[in-house]
Amino acid sequence: MRLRTVLSGDGGSRADIRHDGQWYATTAADVGALLRDPARPSQPPPDARPAPPGRAAPVVTAPSKIVCCGHNYRAHIAELGHRTPEFPTLFAKFADTLTAWDADIALPGPAEEVLFDWEAELAVVVGATLRRADPGTAQAAIAGYTVANDFSVRSWQRRTPQWLQGKAFDATTPLGPELVTPDEADPRDGLRITCRVNGDEEQVGRTDDLVFDPATLLSYISAFTVLRPGDLVLTGTPGGVGIAADPPRYLRPGDVVETEIEGIGLLRNRIAHSPTEIEPASRDGKETR
Repeated sequence: MRLRTVLSGDGGSRADIRHDGQWYATTAADVGALLRDPARPSQPPPDARPAPPGRAAPVVTAPSKIVCCGHNYRAHIAELGHRTPEFPTLFAKFADTLTAWDADIALPGPAEEVLFDWEAELAVVVGATLRRADPGTAQAAIAGYTVANDFSVRSWQRRTPQWLQGKAFDATTPLGPELVTPDEADPRDGLRITCRVNGDEEQVGRTDDLVFDPATLLSYISAFTVLRPGDLVLTGTPGGVGIAADPPRYLRPGDVVETEIEGIGLLRNRIAHSPTEIEPASRDGKETR
């Protein structure tokens, strides 16, 4: 099953559900709200009509928590020269960091100063409340998976040993285009994850290269904070980030970044000079896919 969130013509948003090749609207404001509904449908009612067009939005628009894991792909750990961690390296984001899968991403300052980098990531969407859950319970609570890019401001990230300030700029984490349920896509199968910049492959990995898989991460996180339906866990990035290149490479205005995970979906984001250059999402008015 696949779910998505779109912006509707009245200025609101809604969750859609895909069935037999068509999208159908639900009454939920986004996928997170749909997951929190105890009576959430697994398919549209028999008399439902296909959903009207909508503009792109993050799969989940208002999670109560976004928890991210760094240094979680073996290839990425190796390119940075670090040891394999004994425990997950965690940091948090805020809901304001989220943006649409086709949105322009604004550089938060001059390109030569902000050192803006790409990080393709598998995102896990929580589907049930988890407190001190074992890995089996955590696995069963996964609503599905989607694609994210943890665009990072390396110049801010390097200011202190804490990463938050380089990871939490507003509207720099595209998420989407859809939630795909575990029966359709399983990271344990080694799904191919890639990041392309202007058509050139910069990152290539597989999700079975994760040190801590999604169930392990959810179990670990739930030991110290409750996870609720609609919360997000970003699982880390594979090798090939710009900061690890020789010499390092960073994004410039006009660059187009495509982030793709096999069987789940594709993000396509253009890098803009500043927030004033960005126009509303889905500028051409096309329906989100």
